[in-house]
Amino acid sequence: MGSIGVLLVAQAMPYLEQELDRRYKLFRAWDYPNAAQLLSQHATAIRAVVGNASAGADAALIEALPKLEIVSSFSVGVDKIDLEKCREKGIRVTNTPDVLTDEVSDLAIGLMLALLRRICESDRFLRSGQWKRGDYKLTTKFSGKTVGIIGLGRIGQAIAKRAEGFQCPISYYSRTEKQDSKYKYYPSVVELASNCDILVVACALTEETHHIINREVINALGPKGYLINIGRGKHVDEPELVSALVEGRLGGAGLDVFENEPAVPEELFGLENVVLLPHVGSATVETRTAMADLVLGNLEAHFLGKPLLTPLV
Repeated sequence: MGSIGVLLVAQAMPYLEQELDRRYKLFRAWDYPNAAQLLSQHATAIRAVVGNASAGADAALIEALPKLEIVSSFSVGVDKIDLEKCREKGIRVTNTPDVLTDEVSDLAIGLMLALLRRICESDRFLRSGQWKRGDYKLTTKFSGKTVGIIGLGRIGQAIAKRAEGFQCPISYYSRTEKQDSKYKYYPSVVELASNCDILVVACALTEETHHIINREVINALGPKGYLINIGRGKHVDEPELVSALVEGRLGGAGLDVFENEPAVPEELFGLENVVLLPHVGSATVETRTAMADLVLGNLEAHFLGKPLLTPLV
């Protein structure tokens, strides 16, 4: 399959890039000064696109690649791929579900513990020598807090299962009530936020869920409530979140994702009631390797005429 052209639109872990380069004729988008040069020289040679959470295949790129057959995303989220255009053109789409569920869910719990127990701030307190002048202030317990989850899919359910281990009552919001779920369902995000201590964003990013966390939801969560976002940055109206944290209208936030990554609002840097991570939900060697293997497996299956491992389109 060494003659098959594959376009890598964003830098990936070395293992994935090396395997793509070994198996296919790999084109790296960043090797070209601009997209026009890449497309003018190689558009007809590219039969596959590999993207991730930050870059995929929009309508313009899809239209510019007449031989494109498959888009394989190194991510569970596919909001950077124009799925309707892929359906229209008969282009297959795959992602990497399941293999990152545990990792992202573990991190969500880690954010809750770090935020409520002020683990990061306590670490800075000790390192700066302040402990010699007195003990660190009291924090808030996590066990027993009511956890509300937006999106009860694979990751949402895994977060709920973990939180149950801390005796946390679980409630959730999704487009429809899950008939087989034992957790309490709320028909709106505002109602969910009004009835939980910790609100977790774990849904897919769609037009409907863009800014699903807005001023009304934040105010419903309130000055004793906490927001955890391990979904996508655009789930949250970021200026509203920043103002709520600065003004004390929200108790705190644990954020792994941001609206305009890697840009993060500088107003957050000086706040003690936030924990900020650089989008590392699935960033372990084990999980990223498993994700890479899924990308490679889907491409191989497609070009050998076998069933896709994780088809979306």
